[in-house]
Amino acid sequence: MATIKDIANRLGVSVSTVSKGLNGASDISEELRQMVLDTAVEMGYATKRSKKTENRKLCIFIENMNYESIDEFGYDIVLGFKQNAFRHNWDVDIVPITPTFQAEEKYDTYMLKNGYCGAFLVGFALHDEWMRQLEDTTMPTVLFDNFIANNPNVCYIGTDSYEGIGMAVNHLFKLGHRDIAFLNGSLYSMVSDQRQEAFESSMTELGLEIRPDLMARGYYVSDSAKYHVPGFLAAGATAIVCGNDLIAKGVMEECVQRGFRVPEDISVIGFDDISLAATYNPPLTTIRQERNELGKCAYVILNSLIHHISISKTLLRPKLIERESTTRREG
Repeated sequence: MATIKDIANRLGVSVSTVSKGLNGASDISEELRQMVLDTAVEMGYATKRSKKTENRKLCIFIENMNYESIDEFGYDIVLGFKQNAFRHNWDVDIVPITPTFQAEEKYDTYMLKNGYCGAFLVGFALHDEWMRQLEDTTMPTVLFDNFIANNPNVCYIGTDSYEGIGMAVNHLFKLGHRDIAFLNGSLYSMVSDQRQEAFESSMTELGLEIRPDLMARGYYVSDSAKYHVPGFLAAGATAIVCGNDLIAKGVMEECVQRGFRVPEDISVIGFDDISLAATYNPPLTTIRQERNELGKCAYVILNSLIHHISISKTLLRPKLIERESTTRREG
């Protein structure tokens, strides 16, 4: 493992300069400090404070996901992670970030200069700058609904989207629906890609036609519905599978606004089972993700990575929650 002296020799500076760079001293330039940090990461250096048992710091980086209210998707994920981490005497920082932040801060150097031993990344898009940097990171890292191949320091955790979407399509098929639409979530999302593939393969397995006019991608928000539901209804859809519960809420509202009853005229099924799903009108049939357990498992995996136990993927099983937004197709 590299030492401060090794870094100093590589850069041609004094040991004291390297020490100042690693410890955030104010009497060296930001450019030199960044050079020290980048070189330290490249050489596999770990700060003394990160080696100390009393310095037990983990970070949750969050992008494009709400998590502060109990009704928001990310709340239980963050809570589960923190609950498990605190039981094992880890401090956890939550850092919301943006694409601009990622462009200005390199992942490994940010981790190093803040003394983090590992991180859990939630809500990232496939094209994010840090996703590219994670291909070579030496920092123990767990990704929610994202995957980095061939790096033993990074693991993916999520819910089995293939099984979940399969449950949704099979549930509607058993109720007599054949013209099933799918309103998916955002582009540049691995989980959206998985759910699209799962929907098409589930339809094929059941001998149902995959119709381009009954499939669309929007965003993981309710407003997506108004752009796509009219086309689904005009094309004769009798049921709509939604990429998440927020989309499903918008779908039901749009259907009612256009004179269609849910579920008598059209069945709607969501994905996630957020706490508000049971309060929708009608209460939403959905595919549950055990989000608190996802958070707890993310900590267990991260702790394993920190202790050099390499894990590639961990998938939790989904569960069909049947409520009043789906019913048997008559005729």
